[in-house]
Amino acid sequence: MKIVVIGAGNVATHLSLAIQQTPFRIVQVFSRSEERADALANRLQTRYTSQLHEITTDADLYLFAVKDDALAEVITQVPDNKGLWVHTAGSVPMNVFKGFTARYGVLYPLQTFSRDRAVDVRHVPFFIEAASQEDEQVLRFFAGQLSNNVQLLDSEKRKYVHLAAVFANNFSNHMVVLAYQLLESQGISPEALLSLIDETAAKIHSLSPLQAQTGPAVRNDLNVMNMQMELLTNPMMKELYRLISKSIREIMNSEQ
Repeated sequence: MKIVVIGAGNVATHLSLAIQQTPFRIVQVFSRSEERADALANRLQTRYTSQLHEITTDADLYLFAVKDDALAEVITQVPDNKGLWVHTAGSVPMNVFKGFTARYGVLYPLQTFSRDRAVDVRHVPFFIEAASQEDEQVLRFFAGQLSNNVQLLDSEKRKYVHLAAVFANNFSNHMVVLAYQLLESQGISPEALLSLIDETAAKIHSLSPLQAQTGPAVRNDLNVMNMQMELLTNPMMKELYRLISKSIREIMNSEQ
């Protein structure tokens, strides 16, 4: 199977490196940034282009790994071909391709990717969808070469997976950003939190997140919560503390 990778960012890079470990062959990389296209193509020992009209038309699969807000425009400029077009976005419907190609689908990896951190893609859940049963089988086979966890999911349900991922990953990471800033403002090393963060992530492999929840909001310790609210001088952080504590209490009360 010959593959064209459209994009050279974090997702494109990690998926390309994973594809490189399979029998499939990446024949071309595209990025509007010639520097980034060249860098990724060099790692993959393949060709690159920074011009959409120069994308080869004889590949079997075209993997669109570009920003969500750029996808619709990029699709309109890819030369006609008979390959299977798939995107990697969580919240973009499969039908974004409709009218531009007869064969299309989605390959959504549920993972956070950072450029300089390796990820074992074999353990990453991949959610797939295709416009035809034939291409669904092609995509299932392709994804199965990358990951041990491949699931069929339609565009509507995939939006909820993406939303859940924002809460579980993006929002929780932002909480750590705020925690780091809070300690740094007091001249305390944020590294003091690392063991706590590691245990928080590790224990939900054996406990449900509900069972793992601890803290003053769980105990409804109003003295501690009011005191901590007073320590917060940033109005947004204070409001976040109040709303999250309220959410914890409401969920705990509903489970009793």
